Amino acid sequence: MNKHYDIPLLLEGIPHATMILDDSFCVVHMNRLMEAITGYTREDVTGIHGELVVRSNAGNSKGQLYSKVLKTGKAESVAGDLINRSRRKIPIQYTVSALDGIDGSRCGLLVVAEDTSATDAENQQGILSSETTELIGYSPKMQEVFNLVPLMAHTDASVMITGETGTGKDKIAEIIHKSSSRARYPFIKVNCGALPSGLLESELFGHVKGAFTGATRNKPGMFELANKGTLFLTEIGDMPLPLQVKLLSVLDDNAFLPVGGEQKLEVDVRVIAATHRPLREQIRKQEFREDLFYRLHVLYLHLPPLRERGEDVRYLVDYFFKKFTSSLGKSIVGFTPEAMETLLQYNYPGNIRELKNIVEFSVNMCKDKHIDKDVLPSYIFEPQKIAEEPPGGDQRKQEKTETIPRYSEETRTDDKDSWEEIERSMIIDKLKEFGGNRTKSAAALGWGRMKLWRKMKHYKLS
Repeated sequence: MNKHYDIPLLLEGIPHATMILDDSFCVVHMNRLMEAITGYTREDVTGIHGELVVRSNAGNSKGQLYSKVLKTGKAESVAGDLINRSRRKIPIQYTVSALDGIDGSRCGLLVVAEDTSATDAENQQGILSSETTELIGYSPKMQEVFNLVPLMAHTDASVMITGETGTGKDKIAEIIHKSSSRARYPFIKVNCGALPSGLLESELFGHVKGAFTGATRNKPGMFELANKGTLFLTEIGDMPLPLQVKLLSVLDDNAFLPVGGEQKLEVDVRVIAATHRPLREQIRKQEFREDLFYRLHVLYLHLPPLRERGEDVRYLVDYFFKKFTSSLGKSIVGFTPEAMETLLQYNYPGNIRELKNIVEFSVNMCKDKHIDKDVLPSYIFEPQKIAEEPPGGDQRKQEKTETIPRYSEETRTDDKDSWEEIERSMIIDKLKEFGGNRTKSAAALGWGRMKLWRKMKHYKLS
């Protein structure tokens, strides 16, 4: 069969994740979409049993579906979930067909995994009202976000998503992709702050064999894997300046050179970027390119912190409570009024991610029918002494400035060149710049609010 057809080229023409297995159900070939959806490259899994690559609940845990199709020659199609290399669950329509050799004997299988996320969401009341997104929100600020998402999904323009850590920027980006015309193609996420500059460049643009020590083969980059789909660049504010130049060039030309390569690759990729950093401030400090900022900032969406969303906290607590009691098989009735009031009054510097962890912790630790106040993590009681916003549902204020302690020569240490003195001065400068607002000061320093509070306490600035 390989003598008569270019199998890799043939597979790339199929608009779904596809792989070919031999008669022992081991991987022979797979296309770019299958690499993207599973998280494995073809070189990584060639010769590996197909069920170990496409791990799903489609009734094929021991290869039953493969055996049935190979025996009968009749194609089978079932719905299920796929668990990829990153442990992310993706709903799929799983189709297995028999392949015949030139002599008419069955020589293998063609396996197609169609991502049905977008279709499943459309069949519900609306993609944004689905609780699977964990973006439950009835507050006016979240309704504004939900109203903007469909508009952003029906265009290919770049999107900039801002918001504090844990507000759900990655989920909003994925929803935009899933409700766009690119939904059947890959959604690739890259954390620009997780890798050093050299590795990040290789991750984004790929490299050719011999480009550097250890480059033993050609490796496709995330831009190439995301072709026709969406590339989500989270923490874009952490991208090194040299790479920002190359990214700008790709956005302008829709083409790039792999590391060590000599031939440009053309791509059709929509870019969605996200950050918790104040990019305009970084531009003033010459830490972020202004031209790249405007190239990415065509469409703009800001996710509000959880403390500004009022009663959404109650709905999210209920959602996560049901999720974890079900997965753990616990028969807990709910939270006591005192425990719920504590959760409603807490400011959640870690936003939805922190709330999720608090509920999971409480469900795991609870030994009674109700989760009482003393079961909640002890640390959530401490910040109330230094909370910037007054507690209380919809009455919470978005910001509250505080008095800044006077900074004089008498408060300085003798060693004015010490790092602590420099850091103390930085904190005071930012607090002055933002009128005492800790949230904005922490963001400008690249810290969380709790870290800023600890530093202020250490330097006796509280």
